[in-house]
Amino acid sequence: MKKILVIGSGRSSTSLIKYLLDNSDLEKWTVTVVDFNLKLAESKIGNHPNGFSYQLDANDDVKRKEYIKSSDVVISMLPAHMHFKVLKDSVDCGVHVITPSYITDEIKTLNENALKNKVLVLNELGLDPGIDHMSAKKLIDQVKAKGGDVKGFESYTGGLVAPESDDNPWNYKFTWNPRNVVLAGQGGSAKFIKEGKYKYIPYHKLFRRTEIIDVPGYGKFEGYPNRDSLKYRSIYELDDISTMYRGTLRKVGFCRAWNIFVQLGATDDSYIVEGSENMTNREFINSFLKFNTYDSVELKLRHYLRIEQDDYMWEKLVWLGIFEDKKIGLKDASPAQILQKILQEKWTLSPQDKDMIVMWHRVTYTLDKIEKELISHMAYIGKDSNITAMSDTVGLPLGIATKMLLNGSIKTRGVVLPLDKQIYDPILKELKQYGIDFLEHEK
Repeated sequence: MKKILVIGSGRSSTSLIKYLLDNSDLEKWTVTVVDFNLKLAESKIGNHPNGFSYQLDANDDVKRKEYIKSSDVVISMLPAHMHFKVLKDSVDCGVHVITPSYITDEIKTLNENALKNKVLVLNELGLDPGIDHMSAKKLIDQVKAKGGDVKGFESYTGGLVAPESDDNPWNYKFTWNPRNVVLAGQGGSAKFIKEGKYKYIPYHKLFRRTEIIDVPGYGKFEGYPNRDSLKYRSIYELDDISTMYRGTLRKVGFCRAWNIFVQLGATDDSYIVEGSENMTNREFINSFLKFNTYDSVELKLRHYLRIEQDDYMWEKLVWLGIFEDKKIGLKDASPAQILQKILQEKWTLSPQDKDMIVMWHRVTYTLDKIEKELISHMAYIGKDSNITAMSDTVGLPLGIATKMLLNGSIKTRGVVLPLDKQIYDPILKELKQYGIDFLEHEK
């Protein structure tokens, strides 16, 4: 029996662990899940005869290495900043390792030893990064294979609430880490290139510089640019491309409303709000506004951000409860942490709710001196608030790649991305069986 070790059993691990257990009899695997929260790990294994769960503090160097050493492949589902220790241990022990997260400069330093020890360190294999890479590379390789000269590439991904569960004025609910949603776009200007012109958008302007994307069958969405699109030119082997843009999708109207919190300073995570544990939602909002004992918080906010009486944004703000005298109850919290708590009370998926992933790509190219474009899109709806679209699209590619690796069909070694056709083609084909399918059309 081949031994698979999954480190971390959070929401995104659900579909991965289910896939591994569902295939364990046929493939002759055992699946060990370790987590700091033993009950959580146990809940993901259930009573499956090929599954085992144990308590592990991932920062315990000795125990972590013991689990890794006794495995054939490791899948790290820890927070991104905790991957490196797992990857380094795996390389040192000669054990293959897979993660859904971005390759960092630190992780790249493992490449030489990984090659020396004949270990695969496969990264960026979830949704975004992951399915976005693989589906994009498939399109680009298709165009190049028929002699096309790629001129532009645009890509958007959104983790959203499914239409049948869309019951709030924001048309949004949390489907992944809420903290990442609140902090999205911070840490520098968004960078991209459009028709040969480099563009830089600072954070305070990010949510007002959106593009409208029409996804067949699902309507219009708005997209704002990701932090750094430029690096993907070299990643996708498109160094001379004149347009490279990667963005995030939301329903139309979300970004303009979210920009209110950005302009207020409510998404700032760099300082602690004094007395936050005794503050109410209303006092939190008022703390960013001009001192005036005569005007209400609502009126001051309207004046400060020039929100008209009949503006649709006002309904969104009131619905969130930001003007309520409700105690926040978070000690030594940053503005971003306070805002996150307020949002989680309103944007959390109910047990019966479903989420949705939407992805959209456009490749512009010339073929025989004729300008063409190839558009591809995917929309996938989760089963419920447990087996979510986010969990499936993050976990299933990891599970499929693990199967391929253990079956010997992935020969590559070293620190790599899933950009080789021998890796991405079988994964995308199997994903179709689960309904994660891209529809393509040319213009």
